[in-house]
Order: sequence, then C-alpha cells, then structure tokens
Amino acid sequence: MKRITLFLALAGLMFAAPMASAFEMDSMTDAERSAFRAEVRAYLLENPEVILEAIKVLEDRQAQQQQLDDATLLQVNANDIFNDGYSYIGGNPDGDITIVEFSDYRCPYCRRAHPEVAELLKSDGNIKFIYKEYPILGDASLTSAKFAIATMMVEGPEAYKKVSDALMELRGEPSAEALKGIADEFGLDGAEIALAMTSDEVSTIIDKNHALGQRLRITGTPSFIFGDQFLRGYVPLEDMRKVVEELRASKE
Repeated sequence: MKRITLFLALAGLMFAAPMASAFEMDSMTDAERSAFRAEVRAYLLENPEVILEAIKVLEDRQAQQQQLDDATLLQVNANDIFNDGYSYIGGNPDGDITIVEFSDYRCPYCRRAHPEVAELLKSDGNIKFIYKEYPILGDASLTSAKFAIATMMVEGPEAYKKVSDALMELRGEPSAEALKGIADEFGLDGAEIALAMTSDEVSTIIDKNHALGQRLRITGTPSFIFGDQFLRGYVPLEDMRKVVEELRASKE
C-alpha cells in the first residue's frame, strides 16, 4: 500500500508540474480536471515503467540525503563516538579502519552478528573496534550492560571481553546467580562487580550512550559505524568485508 501511494504521488508530480506552467490547476473546471486525470491515468497504464523510473530517482535522492545527514551526525558527535574514554576498544587499536557497534546482549541479531564481527577482526588484523553498551530491550538488557561495564571498571578490558562474550551466549536470564557464575568462571571478584553495578558511574555511562544513540537516530540494534558511514541493522560478514575494502580503497 505504501508503494502504491508513492506511485500516485510521483505520478501527480510528474504530470501536474509541467502542465502547471501552462495553466493553474485551481482554475480548471470540473470537466477539465476529470479529463486531465483520465489522461494521466491512461498514460500511466500504457507506460508503467515511467513510474518505476521515477521511484528509482526518488530513492536514489533519499539515499544521498541520508548519507549527507549521517555524515553531519558523525562529524558533530565524533568525539563521543570515537573517544568517549570508557567504551571497550578491541581489535587493533592502531588499525586503519575503525568500526563502532551499538549492541544489546538480549538482541537476537546482535548475537548473530557477534561471532561474525569477531571473525572479521581476527581475519583482518587492522581494524580498531569500539563497543558501545546500548541496552534498549528491557530490564534484562540493562542488567547485562551494567554487569559488563562494572566488570570493565573493576577488572579491566580483558575481563570485560570475556564477560561480554559470555553475556552474548547466555541463554537464561541474567540473574544474580547467573552473573556470579560468569564471574566465578573467569576468576573475577563477583561481589565487587555487583557493588559497582549500583554505582552512579555505571548509570551515567549507559545514560550517555543512550543520549548519543538518540542524537545519531539509532532506533535498533545492532547499529554499526564503519569509518564515516552508518550501517543500521545486522550486516553479514561478507558485506562487512566489502565495506572495509571500499573504505580502504577510498583512502588510496
């Protein structure tokens, strides 16, 4: 239905605009208006490919505008995206390409993307990876994110990476018992991490990430930033590799 509406709107623009220069549409009589509409309808039925061509032009223009809008958003928020001082940095910190992911541990597509991102970083070796905790799917998401951030604060980035991977694979609820089990598995101070989860600092980090995501118009996870462009939603491994290749080629 949405596409049909777009067809009609484009048809009106295509045919009404040229003729409007010859006469005012509002000055037409009812008979003239009916004849005009009948002529437009007949033309469209005989030449439906014209509408498809017009839609393609419109979609291309919208895509170009989205790229311009995204470029502006990235430029304005660059410091908070790439240098916030608290997000986990993995891969190669000196890599020639930077990837940022906004992710939620309870998101099925984030879980699907997780091993593929890991494979990309492992196979490439020259990508800097920044992970943004972005819990948007309820209390379980928020609890998981707080546990991961608290682990970073108490135990450091290496422990954070282990915990983050475990949270992505956790099938049950992130109960106190389950989180303690993760901490014990990696020899971490579960009690200290649990205490840090309640701190204002952890809440502030999540609030900052949510505010940044809103400014960037991120409405779902996963959402990626590859260099200077957005990739909103799940992206298969091979597509990610192609984007990386294109980014490197653009620098040559």
